Amino acid sequence: MSRRVALKAGDDLLMDSASSSTPSSALVDADANNTNSIPIEIVSEEEMAFLEAALSSARHVISALPSVAFPQPRPASSLRRCAASPPPASDIEDSVGSAPRESFLRRFRSKRGLTVTDVTATEWCEKQMEYVLLHGKPKRTEAMKAGSDRHAQLEKEVIEKVEIRIKSVEESWAIKFMNFIVGTNQLLFEGLTRELPVIGVFEGIWMVGVIDEIQIPINEATLNPILVDTKTRRKATLPSEAQKRNARLQLMCYKYLWDSLIAEQFPADHFFSYFNLNPQYILSDVVRQYINSLGFDAKTFEDVITYFRNTCCLLPPSKEQLLLRYELQSDHSLLEEYYFSYDISWFKSQMNETLKIWLGEREAKFVSETEKWKCQFCKFTAICPMTATSRKGEQLGEQADRLS
Repeated sequence: MSRRVALKAGDDLLMDSASSSTPSSALVDADANNTNSIPIEIVSEEEMAFLEAALSSARHVISALPSVAFPQPRPASSLRRCAASPPPASDIEDSVGSAPRESFLRRFRSKRGLTVTDVTATEWCEKQMEYVLLHGKPKRTEAMKAGSDRHAQLEKEVIEKVEIRIKSVEESWAIKFMNFIVGTNQLLFEGLTRELPVIGVFEGIWMVGVIDEIQIPINEATLNPILVDTKTRRKATLPSEAQKRNARLQLMCYKYLWDSLIAEQFPADHFFSYFNLNPQYILSDVVRQYINSLGFDAKTFEDVITYFRNTCCLLPPSKEQLLLRYELQSDHSLLEEYYFSYDISWFKSQMNETLKIWLGEREAKFVSETEKWKCQFCKFTAICPMTATSRKGEQLGEQADRLS
């Protein structure tokens, strides 16, 4: 089996390459006593390890980074790969509604790009995404942790993590690109890879993500891979349409990024400029030794990008069919396998609406009337005008009932 590297978190600036094991999703279940409640999975956890595209905004602290992880050889049943660092927390001074409309992209994702999680979280509830940016993420729930643990377990089946010291943003990115190269080699030779980092541009906006799983089906004439995402559920119930819609968007984002890398020449100059990276950066001895162990001779960061671009040219586009898998958290039993087709028109429409929020072209909206049930799982109900208005109406109704 192929050998791959994994960077492990060394401190608050570094996070595991298995984005699924980080606190990015909001997986919650409805009250068991409420027969009309629906278990909700707000967003996926698969992208957050690649959120550290923000490392470029943390350059002033990168020299203090402790160990970041590289793998050592292990038995033939494993791979190894690297991860990167999360962005530093933003200083929040505004409250919702008190400031004029602004570009969240410029304020919160400058020199980072959007993550696929940013996109799916915005689709789930635009206002909730706004509150997360302005007030920070809510604490993780036990259900979220259970979902993360399952993804980490799946990752360990093919990836081993060991530590290595990196010295720069460029080296962090170099490891990500080598992860992609080794992961795609594993896919082509073994028919399966997991936690694969991808990057691309949509309408001029950089996007990053981590694909949960990619398979090349056995006994098929073509090598076109199928993209897979695994969701875990606390109860043995099937997801609502809103959940499936959100998950469809997530997988379509991955397909768009994958196919763009395959079909188009990676815009290296734009990449270096946007993320403020030095293509002539000389890689440290330890990073070069790791790359050499994979059969590549890279002295500079640009050398790694050249290998990455060459690899993309050899890969096939992904299948039009995408696969969502839903598992029960308690025993990992399969609840549903849901195949659906890539809809480029719908995808672009959803993306353009999302970008309007991030670029400050319109205000974030509340959820629709038919999806107000999402509010009962939201951690921002105390400050959200929509739920505050509903509570006030209920209180007035109760007062009227008492007076009648």
